[in-house]
Amino acid sequence: MELTDTFCGEANYGWVRRYVVAVKTESRRAIMRAAKRAAGLSGMRGKTEDHGETIAFTPYRQHTVLFVTAAYS
Repeated sequence: MELTDTFCGEANYGWVRRYVVAVKTESRRAIMRAAKRAAGLSGMRGKTEDHGETIAFTPYRQHTVLFVTAAYS
């Protein structure tokens, strides 16, 4: 997953932080909970968009976006 800044509502990649999180379930809710915790966004409200393999979470009033990509093994 990666956390980056936005410009005009689009991912800007002026800076980026990448994380790897292991979750034992395929539940989208559990995956997002773990991803937000790892990125320091726990408890933040925002807009979540599911694009199939990638989930985008945009916290309100933060000008950032968190992209979570599931890799199954």
